[in-house]
Amino acid sequence: MHPLGANTWIWVSPLTDARLAELAPRICGWGFDAIELPIESPGDWDPDRTADLLAGLGLTATVCAVMPPGRDLTTDDREVVERTADYLRYCVRAAARVGAGVVAGPMYAPVGRTWLLDRDARAATVRRLRERLTPLGEEAAGQRVTLALEPLNRFETSLLNTAEQTLEVVDGIRGLGIALDTFHMNIEERDIPAAIRTAGDALAHVQVCANDRGAPGNDHLDWPGIVEALRGVGYTGPLCIESFTAENRTIATAAAIWRPLAPSQDQLATAGLAFLRDLLDRAAAANAR
Repeated sequence: MHPLGANTWIWVSPLTDARLAELAPRICGWGFDAIELPIESPGDWDPDRTADLLAGLGLTATVCAVMPPGRDLTTDDREVVERTADYLRYCVRAAARVGAGVVAGPMYAPVGRTWLLDRDARAATVRRLRERLTPLGEEAAGQRVTLALEPLNRFETSLLNTAEQTLEVVDGIRGLGIALDTFHMNIEERDIPAAIRTAGDALAHVQVCANDRGAPGNDHLDWPGIVEALRGVGYTGPLCIESFTAENRTIATAAAIWRPLAPSQDQLATAGLAFLRDLLDRAAAANAR
């Protein structure tokens, strides 16, 4: 039903060619179909080398954009906007080179930036964001890539927290879609399957993990309802496990990884994979009846 993927943030940050050459064969050997590749800085890993590596393993790819301070499409600072746009263009080119159909992430403001917005200010910000994303979406579509905007939880952004808010930004713009992450949805959405249905055919990417960022299945989430909602909106793309390593203290602090979420990072990935395979098999069997 869905390819299953693993984000390399489970093990490493930033991703490099050397670490990818070590990780990709292991991810493939465990039975994953896809690998999710963050681009923290252009040049961290080489798209040409990566394309050859993944082709040899039979892995497909998705790409994650990263929004630290200094990357922002909502600011009045034109230099920052242009620098952010150039970064996103790089992500699209890299995605196209490795055969990834999506670049996912909170491609609007730095993670952790929160500010109060009344109704008028929010409407103006959404208009500005749509204007700035429109040419980027067109360029991405021309390379058969979708920019999938990810709503984050309230502690990481004040702009886009829900599928409904994100749909307001991407609706009607070629090359744009929505990326949903079960971690953020668990905090912000009152009904996760309903949020998926709200995203509808704009849904372009799905990241999965437990409510505490651990292995999917070790949690209280309604996974059968999530899978049924995905089927209902026609989403056939990958489900990529996204969690984070404590190896890099900067990203561990940003993602609030204060304790081990599994006996090992390998076990987090493989336990999540086993749970998702069983979940999808059960859903397929039920729908075949």
